[in-house]
Amino acid sequence: MEKYLIMVDDAEFSLSAQDVAALDIQTLTDKTYHLLDNGKAYHVELVDVNFTDRTVSLLINGNTYRLSIKDNYDQLVDKMGLLSGASQKAKNIKAPMPGLIMDVLVEAGQEIEEGTPLLVLSAMKMENQILAQGAGTIKSIEVTVGDSVDKGQLIIEME
Repeated sequence: MEKYLIMVDDAEFSLSAQDVAALDIQTLTDKTYHLLDNGKAYHVELVDVNFTDRTVSLLINGNTYRLSIKDNYDQLVDKMGLLSGASQKAKNIKAPMPGLIMDVLVEAGQEIEEGTPLLVLSAMKMENQILAQGAGTIKSIEVTVGDSVDKGQLIIEME
């Protein structure tokens, strides 16, 4: 069943597709809505939508709220740690998830910049390009094409 995780400030809400379908909501214009919930009326205006960041800004009864919405896929990505490498600033690059090394795009001694593609890791039938999180020099590459890696395993050592 599709579940949406919605974050508003520090509060977290979980809604199913059925919960959303059960809302008593009327469309007024392409960006304004009237919502009834537990006998209370709400005027809702869509201010901004960012599909890339999965965020929505709503004006509800005169108050602005910024919502972050995660569907089942986004929640699975978080659970598996597929994006954990994005915040990794360490010199050593570790596998963000278990998988298979499909391609190594750098070599020892190479100087790289932030965002340089380092290797391709296949996990759950998806190919994930692992990018450098900062500038540096490749000290050693601990894997080769075809190697299986575990989450957290050292794959590239940097200086």
